Amino acid sequence: MKVYLDLCCFNRPFDDQSQLLVRLQTEAKLAVQESIRTRDHTLIWSAILDLENTGNPDPERQAAICEWKRLSEIDLATTEAVEHIATTLASLGVKPMDALHLASAIEAGADCFLTTDKQILRKMKSSTQIQVLDPVDFIRKIEATLE
Repeated sequence: MKVYLDLCCFNRPFDDQSQLLVRLQTEAKLAVQESIRTRDHTLIWSAILDLENTGNPDPERQAAICEWKRLSEIDLATTEAVEHIATTLASLGVKPMDALHLASAIEAGADCFLTTDKQILRKMKSSTQIQVLDPVDFIRKIEATLE
């Protein structure tokens, strides 16, 4: 399965872990990353991830996230097609940077877009273009297919 993780998903392990949901999402995200390492899932990377990650004020976080690029099997540049899809998504109320992430995932043929951003999850809940899940729901979905 091809997966795209947005930057808030990559950053989840660095967030304050005192809230149960944050801890659960962190554990699920780490499980997804392990499945990428073992090649059970394919990681999609994008120029938008590079761009947004360069704005990360913490150089250690930035470097740790950047390491995942080398494990990606698809690295998508921002193209006119991506920009067109992003414009359409933005017209539906998705923030411009989020729209570019989503558009990159769609253009790369991702099966699933993983995020911990509640706004993206809410706005894309009924999307027919791509399945948008938080990491916990993704793990639930994968485990359900194994039963």
